[in-house]
Amino acid sequence: MKHLIDLAGWNRREHFAFFSTFEEPFFGLVATVDCTRALAEAKRLGVPFFLYYLHAALQAVNQVEAFRYRIEDGQVYCYDRIHASATIGRADQTFAFSFIEHHDELADFLPTANAEIAAVQASQGLRLNEQTGRSDVIHFSAIPWVRFTGLSHARSFSHPDSCPKISVGQTYAEGMATLMPVSVNVHHGLADGYHVGLFLAAFQELLG
Repeated sequence: MKHLIDLAGWNRREHFAFFSTFEEPFFGLVATVDCTRALAEAKRLGVPFFLYYLHAALQAVNQVEAFRYRIEDGQVYCYDRIHASATIGRADQTFAFSFIEHHDELADFLPTANAEIAAVQASQGLRLNEQTGRSDVIHFSAIPWVRFTGLSHARSFSHPDSCPKISVGQTYAEGMATLMPVSVNVHHGLADGYHVGLFLAAFQELLG
């Protein structure tokens, strides 16, 4: 479900109008989260770390209203629930897009996520379809081979897009902690650095 934002009374009306004229309205930043406890909990539960932190990321996204805004036909809508269109790798080193439905409880999230991952790995091509191309998603990717400090995304400027893009990198040890870089890119007409900060704080809290 989604509801229309009344632009006339919206406190971001001018921000939306201003940044929507840009060829590149997205901005991004990279931050670091502590995933020491999350790694241990995923191991204790026997859950792939990727799915553990993807679930936490979706929980955090859904807590931040600005991350649920989407631009459709020049109007802004707020979705009640956001899911993930995540890139999933295959044994032949290709990847494809997925649609992973969000559930509040990890136990409910895992079966559908695992089924979608299996479907991707048994397929070929990019799997561009109505599900993976939905508006009520974040674009999510994992780059576990690289401890990145910056990240950019391939984008078609002629294609309307307002979905946040979240990527995580290689975990690494620092002292007694295990850290992980997180890249967040959002449409500046819908969100500012403050909102990215809210997401990162919620993500860190959920990771423990």
